[in-house]
Amino acid sequence: MKGRSFFRTIQVKLVIIYLLLILVAMQLIGVYFISTVKNSLITSFTNNLKEQAEMLARFAAPSLGLGPNQEAGDESTVNTTEDLNLVVRNLFSISGAEVQVLDANGTVVATSLQVHQSYIGQKNKSLAVSRALQNIPDNEEEIIDEDNTRKKMIALPVTYNEKVVGAVYVVASMTDLYETVNRVNQIFISGTLIALGLTGVLGILLAHTITSPIQGLTRQAEAVANGRFDLKAPVLGYDEIGRLSMAFNEMTSRLKEALSANEEENEKLVSVLSNMSDGVVAADERGVIIVWNRRALELLDVETFQDVRLSELLGLSTEKMAELQSGRGRTILINREPAESVGSGAGVDLEGSLLRVTFTPIHRRGKGMTGTIAVLQDFTEQEKLEQSRRQFVANVSHELRTPLTTIKSYAEALGDGALEERELAERFVGVISTETERMIRLVTDLLHLSRLDSNQAPLRRRQTNIHEMLDEVADRFSFQLRQKSIGATVRVERGLKKAWLDRDQIDQVLDNLISNAIKYTLDGGTILIAARKTGDGSLLEISVKDTGIGIPKKDLTRIFDRFYRVDKARSRNMGGTGLGLSIAREIVKAHGGTISLHSELNEGTTVSFTLPLLQEGGETE
Repeated sequence: MKGRSFFRTIQVKLVIIYLLLILVAMQLIGVYFISTVKNSLITSFTNNLKEQAEMLARFAAPSLGLGPNQEAGDESTVNTTEDLNLVVRNLFSISGAEVQVLDANGTVVATSLQVHQSYIGQKNKSLAVSRALQNIPDNEEEIIDEDNTRKKMIALPVTYNEKVVGAVYVVASMTDLYETVNRVNQIFISGTLIALGLTGVLGILLAHTITSPIQGLTRQAEAVANGRFDLKAPVLGYDEIGRLSMAFNEMTSRLKEALSANEEENEKLVSVLSNMSDGVVAADERGVIIVWNRRALELLDVETFQDVRLSELLGLSTEKMAELQSGRGRTILINREPAESVGSGAGVDLEGSLLRVTFTPIHRRGKGMTGTIAVLQDFTEQEKLEQSRRQFVANVSHELRTPLTTIKSYAEALGDGALEERELAERFVGVISTETERMIRLVTDLLHLSRLDSNQAPLRRRQTNIHEMLDEVADRFSFQLRQKSIGATVRVERGLKKAWLDRDQIDQVLDNLISNAIKYTLDGGTILIAARKTGDGSLLEISVKDTGIGIPKKDLTRIFDRFYRVDKARSRNMGGTGLGLSIAREIVKAHGGTISLHSELNEGTTVSFTLPLLQEGGETE
């Protein structure tokens, strides 16, 4: 596997390319060069043979032209057949070549080889000789004899007085010529191998100069892929690879900055999502949830949204989801599982927790909708407040309507003649006066609550003696206590003397608590007014405990709600407005304390409230 990877490297590929280029170039040059040398040698060899054959033909023409019947003393003939043989053997002998002179009949007259003297007088039946005797000048060919020796054969006609009188036949070995060609070929092959070797070495060096920067870029790219942006690609020059390295380093720097900015934005987004009071859920184009925050888990009371579809999570049908995703800012209300309201909240019990879900589709240019963001808001408290507001308005209207109706009825009765009867008129006027006082108390309490809600009733703290304050409260109600034979006891913890508080407002709280205790305690009962420090000594706790009729458990959670009465008819007859405990709670809350109520039906009720035990300047006592 490593070997295969090695041969796939750019360096090896470049070296192979160099070698192949040199090899192909040398092969083409070699083929052309050797072919040219070979053709040149063969042409030169052939021309040399032709020149000697033509010279021999001109020399032998007079001898062959005399013929066998001419006189020997003719002045135009000086050569004899013996002279021709001598000339052929001595002057026209070519190394390794055979030269024959033939007469017009194709009979050998002379030969250059001593071993072939027996051929004299015999006919040469070669096709080339026949063609030469027919005065065809171009008669040459290459032949291979029995010894596999390549030879060149040339046959030329001999003419005398424009008459063919014979032929010259030359056969020469081409062994030396082809040996020369082979030597040249071997020299060229050796040169090619040397050139390939040098090219391989130079190719490795040149390829290294190219691949070394590429390897540096590769290492840099791998480092960037692994999240390391501190390395820099080496810049070894200002060529294409050098500029590529500089561009890659610049890209790495910008990528690092972009990723840092992206991470910063992601951290901001995570921080915003984590600290949002609303739940956020994002789903992809398939409706599968991919992003959510902790508040969404809390609102929907689940552990994770992994691989959960948004429609299944919210209990919506596919058609409803498509409708919500079709526009921007579509909002629905979802009523979750029933949950009973606890504590002293707004006094409204909903069937379940109410969630408001706002859907916003995510669009991408060219791809349409690619996801959905759902923002979840807990609408339960807002709905409770809205219901409380409506109920409050209804209660106020009812509380005002009853005395107004009574006043109107008695006023009409007086107008209709009841004034004539003094006793009846006095009773009617008394009722009108009572109902008017009741309305005044109601409006006064409402105004007081309004000031407390809007923080328009500032605290006027002053140093107050706790024992003295509780004694004075008991004295104010002494007449009512004696009327019902109720015993009142004030108990203050030893060491508890003074506290900084708004005496008037705390008196109002105590008046409301003791008034309620007297109203709902049967004759002969007892009331305990106690004050003590809490365990760490930082809080003052004041409690009013009675032995009255108590409060049913179902009413305990709403006892501090405005206009709430356990026994509405009895409370109204006793002159209550239903706002006393609400006012007490707001006053205690304004002091930075808390108020609580514990009661058992037919056993009694204990109302306790705590106040910070401060000195002047804000220090605890």
